[in-house]
Amino acid sequence: DLVGDIRRALNEARVRAETAGIAREKIVLDPGFGFGKTAEQGWELLRRSGEFRGLGCPLLIGISRKSFFRQVLGDAVPADARDTASGAAAAMAVSLGGADIIRTHNVRVTRDCLAVADRLALAAMV
Repeated sequence: DLVGDIRRALNEARVRAETAGIAREKIVLDPGFGFGKTAEQGWELLRRSGEFRGLGCPLLIGISRKSFFRQVLGDAVPADARDTASGAAAAMAVSLGGADIIRTHNVRVTRDCLAVADRLALAAMV
């Protein structure tokens, strides 16, 4: 269980940090998109990012320009042409309830995608 394993590892890392004297409010958790994971695992991690809630710390999602976007965009699309896909994925990471912090290469595109997703979420509440 990819997400379960990462969740356990993040929780253990949080406990180690707190045991070492780091205050919980200074800890941010990052599930490590792209680090030794397949494309399918990247998609699963994004879909299930909300499962990292409840660990007691903000969640950082670093999904910008990841190689698994090639499954959707095609292999010929270079990393610097994946900003729109990155922004859409960031919006999903926030809307699925997982992400508190987004690491991105293109702040403008990501900000715009998040603003649209936020507006849609507000409209759904009315």
